[in-house]
Amino acid sequence: MKSSQVKKLPIGIDDFTTLRSNNYIYVDKTKYIYELFDPGKKYFLSRPRRFGKTLLISTLEELFKGNKDLFKGLFIYNKWDWNKEHPVIKLDFGNRSYGSICDLNESLNNFLNRIAEKYEFALSKTSLISDKFGELLEKIHEKTGERVVVLIDEYDKPIIANIPNLDLVIDIAKVLKSFYGVLKATYHHIEFVFVTGVSKFTNVSLFSDLNNLDDLTLDDRYNNICGYTHEELIDEFEYYINELKDKLGLSNEEIMNKINFWYDGYSWNGKDRLYTPRSTLDLFNKGKFSNYWFKSATPTFLIDVLKKSDDYSEVLNPIIVKDSRLDAFEYNNLDSVAIFFQTGYLTITDEINDNNIIYYKLEFPNYEVEISLFDFLLDLNIELNMVNNDRLDFVSYIKDLDNDNFEKLLNRKFLTHIPTNIHIDMEYYYQSVILSWAKGLGFVTHGEDPTNKGFIDIAIEEDEDVFIIECKFSKVNKKTKKPLKSFEKMLNDGISQIKAKKYHEKYHGKNIFMIAMAFADKHVKTRIEKLN
Repeated sequence: MKSSQVKKLPIGIDDFTTLRSNNYIYVDKTKYIYELFDPGKKYFLSRPRRFGKTLLISTLEELFKGNKDLFKGLFIYNKWDWNKEHPVIKLDFGNRSYGSICDLNESLNNFLNRIAEKYEFALSKTSLISDKFGELLEKIHEKTGERVVVLIDEYDKPIIANIPNLDLVIDIAKVLKSFYGVLKATYHHIEFVFVTGVSKFTNVSLFSDLNNLDDLTLDDRYNNICGYTHEELIDEFEYYINELKDKLGLSNEEIMNKINFWYDGYSWNGKDRLYTPRSTLDLFNKGKFSNYWFKSATPTFLIDVLKKSDDYSEVLNPIIVKDSRLDAFEYNNLDSVAIFFQTGYLTITDEINDNNIIYYKLEFPNYEVEISLFDFLLDLNIELNMVNNDRLDFVSYIKDLDNDNFEKLLNRKFLTHIPTNIHIDMEYYYQSVILSWAKGLGFVTHGEDPTNKGFIDIAIEEDEDVFIIECKFSKVNKKTKKPLKSFEKMLNDGISQIKAKKYHEKYHGKNIFMIAMAFADKHVKTRIEKLN
């Protein structure tokens, strides 16, 4: 394919018209829209931030407005009744701030008035927001002769943005309770409702008074309505995959394994896996594997919850929970598992039916999310002593092949200070924390560094020197307290792997130091060798 024929990456663009009119890639999700549409139906969908909810809302808007030309070549094009158009009210809470109850009331008032002006009428009811909303729906129906489509994006933003201020959240919830309740009371004026958000708060009447809202979040049929499936990634991003593969010198299988490891793994049914759109687009745009997640997709309220928590054990290890625990949570009694699931830090890896009671197994979806969380928790919980002496000792011990002191440095300065509440007895955990520590010391680091023979666990660059680290891990016998694999074997395997896969070739011309690290419980043994 010629580069001139390649569609552009839709980074930061969530407007359907812009994508379809300006040669951007659009991953076709209209099959799911076609299958779920039924006149009078009302739906809710929860997905993490940066997962395509706003684009889905924009697609629905253009569909109901009858903008047929935008859908040429898409699944729904020859199946939709384009002769019937509906007035659309789209309310996006994500682009507004709500620092007070006045901000919320003013924002809603302005929104309703703008819609009324668009249809060239005035609203007579001014005392209550809910009354104005009901009047708006009724008058639009009367004027156009068609029932109204209501699309609400990020419905929960006013609550999430103010989680630390419980009194304000309670006041905001009262306004939203009244506002959203109109969607049930005015059903005869409404053709279709679709609501998105990150969280599902049971305290808000959207899920109590509006009890005919169909929640699609865990509906197996609509698992793939947002995000990219493996097939979609291959079909739509073939050019960019090949470009990245050639840049890194990897085979087709190697590049896909790498992309899967970093960005695949999201699921809301335990079967179908999805790539997070924003991180995948950033990968293709910047041409390197990196952690794009925490900065772009972590809501502030999750950070606040993490800062206040003193136990992360439930969310750092695979956990099995009843489906009801994922369904909702209270803003005055936040459940860490529900929060981590709904914000995308945990995903469903298996669904278990036990005597008609549904349980879900939850784990990290991929390496990017895992390293995002570890980086943050380490910064939050550990004083890393990031001073020049630590960095100088780290380098000098390696270059002098002083294994004893290097091993003591790791144990004394770092591993022994890791709080129990963020400790996981698994290999990827130790790899992640060593990588995070090295970053904290100011080194240029690469995690899961790709080569044409495999992936280096950790590569650290320091001027003309490169430290190639291979991590090995063993569980501990509960009775003897000894590793099931000997430290000696793990160290031999680590050095042998570095040599056999010729990891050093990627850093030709540099001074290469090979380091094997063997972990068991919260102890580490090391071996340092210089490649001649």
